[in-house]
Amino acid sequence: MTKLTAQSNKKLVKSTILFFIIISVVFFAPFNCLCFENKRESAVVIAVRRASPAVVNVSSEVEIRKQINPFSGFGIDPFFDSFFKDFFDPEPERRQKKASLGSGVIIDGKRGFILTNAHVITKTGRIAVTLKDEREFTATIVGADPDSDLAVLRITSNDPLPAIEMGDSKDIMIGETVIAIGNPFGFSNTVTTGVISAKNRSIRTEDRIFQDFIQIDASINPGNSGGPLLNINGELIGINTAIYAKAQGIGFAIPINKAKRIISDLIQYGEVIQPWIGLTIQNLDKKLAQYLKVPGNKGVMVKGVVKNSPSHKAGIYEGDIIVSIGIRKIISNNDYKTALKDFSAGDTIKINLWRDGKALNVSVAAAVFPLDLAGDLAYKLMGIRTENISSGKRFAYKIIAKQGVIITKIYRQSYLYQTGARPGDVIRQIDEINVKNLKDFEEAIVKYRHKTSVVILLQRGAQGYYISVKL
Repeated sequence: MTKLTAQSNKKLVKSTILFFIIISVVFFAPFNCLCFENKRESAVVIAVRRASPAVVNVSSEVEIRKQINPFSGFGIDPFFDSFFKDFFDPEPERRQKKASLGSGVIIDGKRGFILTNAHVITKTGRIAVTLKDEREFTATIVGADPDSDLAVLRITSNDPLPAIEMGDSKDIMIGETVIAIGNPFGFSNTVTTGVISAKNRSIRTEDRIFQDFIQIDASINPGNSGGPLLNINGELIGINTAIYAKAQGIGFAIPINKAKRIISDLIQYGEVIQPWIGLTIQNLDKKLAQYLKVPGNKGVMVKGVVKNSPSHKAGIYEGDIIVSIGIRKIISNNDYKTALKDFSAGDTIKINLWRDGKALNVSVAAAVFPLDLAGDLAYKLMGIRTENISSGKRFAYKIIAKQGVIITKIYRQSYLYQTGARPGDVIRQIDEINVKNLKDFEEAIVKYRHKTSVVILLQRGAQGYYISVKL
């Protein structure tokens, strides 16, 4: 009897379990399907949904005038075009030509600040910004820095603007998933994914070297330039750039931590203020490094220290070997220049030195380059001394230029002298800065002191000449 009861209990348990399985299938099947479908909503989908409203299309509108000349088909001299334009066409037809330039991302919705690439907005007319929700604004340029290829735009809106969430590019990992959003070839809000292939990449273009890039395995086309690179959480960790034309199947992005300092300067000053510490350095010869017992035989030597400069006040001397700046190891002049770009005027820079067989650590308070040293800097870089155009100089050199600075002295071994420049010539422009007086000239020299070359507009008499000058 007991045996029969046990068997009955087993059958009852099995029946009960089967019953609940059937109930689960019948009543919870829709829920199970829903859970299965929700698995399609991956971390990438969530990240894109969160970030994409802040991604914008940057385009340019250029006004084109269509002039009407009734005699244009009869081979009449083009000199008369202006006559026919005024006589026959007082209201010439105007039309707008819109061209997509690239992408950008809103980094401050309250103030309307947009981060993009500097090369995206060069040589443009009216800059138009279009959001994902199709709102369109006219943007103004807050500042641009060609050396880092970053620019900040601004738009004004009465309604709230979406903004990206800032991430941290310091702890990015090789192989981690990243997401790029942009407008390649005008296809708005295009999403691509990939992984981080490498960090701290250097790219050489025709006129400069870009350093510290993030390399990803997704190709970045021109329309992607200025768009965000996101981590899997949808946070901004880089700005995609398409400056490297030879890249195929790979892309590059500017780390956001590097961009933050540049953004701050562009918003505050309209340009990046390079820190000055008052040092002249040179590459370290390997044999000399061995003789001085420099660790790893690597570093750069201090060639000169400007009196009363930040470095002089910090106790740096000629002959000291700079081994590292901040977290960067210094092996060459380029490493030294790159390291300083990590800092702004007012920052405290930690420098590791090697002196007399001992390691030393000093703290240098970076400053703004003083304009009263710009004259000496100009002589050092270009071999010239300049003055404002006085009435006496104007008469002596028969100057007809109304604005600019006059070259009063030129070093015979300088590059400018070899190109034909002479005392009495007037400098009217340096790169994009119009030189009206000595103050403009000094500011241009300070601004471009880290460049390898500049273009100068030189005037002699009524003739103007553009000269590329090595610095």
